[in-house]
Amino acid sequence: MINKRLLVKSLLAHNDENSFYDKKRFISIGEKEGKAKFLKHVCALANSNPKNNSFIVIGVEDEDNKIVGVDFFDDSKIQNLVNAYLDHPPIISYENIPFPDLSEGKVVGLVTIKSTGKICSLRKNIWKYYGGSVFFREGSISLPKVFDIELKDINSDAVATIELHARNNIELTLDGVVDFINNRHKNLTSEYRVFKEQFVVCWAGKRKKVKNEYYYSRVDIELINEQVKLFYSALDEITITYDDHSFTTVEYVQLGLGKRQKYYPLEKVVITFQSNGTYQIQSNLIFEAPEYDKKSLYHIYNSNGFLIEKIKKEAPLTDNEKLDFQNLPATYLICFLNGFEEAKDRLEESRFLIKAYDEKVYHSLKESLRILRKVKYN
Repeated sequence: MINKRLLVKSLLAHNDENSFYDKKRFISIGEKEGKAKFLKHVCALANSNPKNNSFIVIGVEDEDNKIVGVDFFDDSKIQNLVNAYLDHPPIISYENIPFPDLSEGKVVGLVTIKSTGKICSLRKNIWKYYGGSVFFREGSISLPKVFDIELKDINSDAVATIELHARNNIELTLDGVVDFINNRHKNLTSEYRVFKEQFVVCWAGKRKKVKNEYYYSRVDIELINEQVKLFYSALDEITITYDDHSFTTVEYVQLGLGKRQKYYPLEKVVITFQSNGTYQIQSNLIFEAPEYDKKSLYHIYNSNGFLIEKIKKEAPLTDNEKLDFQNLPATYLICFLNGFEEAKDRLEESRFLIKAYDEKVYHSLKESLRILRKVKYN
């Protein structure tokens, strides 16, 4: 098994950006330009490495390789995005890798790209790239190529060496468990479970019991063997169950207008461990959006816009407006789920304004956007 933290360190320490490795400060696949650029790089890396893995490391400064991290990104549906826009799409995964020096909730994103062995191309137009375009890597740049298209294997030995140096061992696994429980989550309920004598899953959270069932908030779940963060949330609640072969989480989100709040199941994730040293993660969106009166939602939608404008003008808010502002991300989310398509754009546009005004509301905004991504990709 590969320790993904060691893999990231090896990529950063021994390689400039090249035909099997790229690094980014962040990616923005919520907008067309960011989505198009991400797809271009995925296509180019897949075509430049038909027989081995390629990687994109996210959360790193370009100039000096400083690890600054990005927000936890738990969208397992990123493969759907690639499948929708690329012909002969590669197999792609996005993993959240914790680093000790990063602040809580920050991770390094690792995108792993595995070619199918066929030429990958854009299926349809997106941003300024035309359908049918084929991209390859030339050094650190992803460029379109028209003539003499041929897949060449030139990096297998280099990638194999990097992955070999990132292999796990017992010491690293034990150190990871101790660090997770005793250092990073010493004030929370922490547990671990060993599956198939190989895999160690650690989880921590604030636990409460409701009608004979335990719920966790402020949840952090990691697969210690590979140093991969499987789940992280500062707000929402989940249930955790497991048996000898699998580990299952069901995530709940709290939604409602005013005091009428209710928990709704959002997504079920099952990690199944095999005796041959492999595992599979299957996620199933089980969310059914609550429906509300359109007239009431029009009033809330317009009121949210009014609050944003007041904050832009640095005008003081009344006590009632302050309360409405605390609920702004959640009510925009409800509006979107009930057909107000522009609500997502309003959230995206106001994120930096809200971050500067109220950090707590900003955390709620990030959670709302995370839920919107899940619902959109499904």
